[in-house]
Amino acid sequence: MYKNYMFDLYGTLADIHTDEWDISLWKKTAGFYAKNGAEYSAEELQKTYSRYVDDEKKVIYAAHPEYKYIDIKIEKVFRRLYENKNVKPDDQTVLDTAMFFRRSSREYIRLYDGIADLLDSLKKSGGNVYLLTNAQRAFTWDELELLGIREKFDGIVISSDEECSKPDTHFFNILLDRYSLDPKETIMVGNDPNADIRGGISAGLDTLYIHTNISPEIDKNSGATYFIPNGDTLKMKDYLL
Repeated sequence: MYKNYMFDLYGTLADIHTDEWDISLWKKTAGFYAKNGAEYSAEELQKTYSRYVDDEKKVIYAAHPEYKYIDIKIEKVFRRLYENKNVKPDDQTVLDTAMFFRRSSREYIRLYDGIADLLDSLKKSGGNVYLLTNAQRAFTWDELELLGIREKFDGIVISSDEECSKPDTHFFNILLDRYSLDPKETIMVGNDPNADIRGGISAGLDTLYIHTNISPEIDKNSGATYFIPNGDTLKMKDYLL
């Protein structure tokens, strides 16, 4: 039916639960910083992290006035937290810190039912499979490997790399242009009626909306071409093949 299949990740292909508000996360992360020479209390670290995230957002908005929806590179925040304590970390230390933070905040991550088979079946049918995700590369690249699906995609576009995010039409066009895709031959599959579906429609794509356990409140008026209301990920194969 389509030549190109564009997927969201979290809530569409993978079920995940994280908690960045838990003070135990910040205690663990403060301990990691301390081991690398940067002393923080959990409360100071959390407060400073939030302030630096806001600072980075302001920088990106100023640099990209054409983007309505932006994203930041979270590594810059983790690096700045070291520099705030007069520590000059190398790139690997910054990445290790980001990955430690993510793993410590993550309760679980797992594929929904039938996802590996779906991606394989689409490729066997001659389709091209892409990932378009609002995410941090420092978090997501490792998780794609953990899920065993990183090599299944013909292309991966991550919002932190592009400093732009769904539902911004610019973000969809980055993937379409990079891989020379015809919107008329491409479908966007996602679990968020605004970011994935309305964003996809704005880029001229057909869309499949699946309402899963971590979707926003159910929205029957998203305008999606196809709609799976009950989170049955096995049904996606019926619509896409």
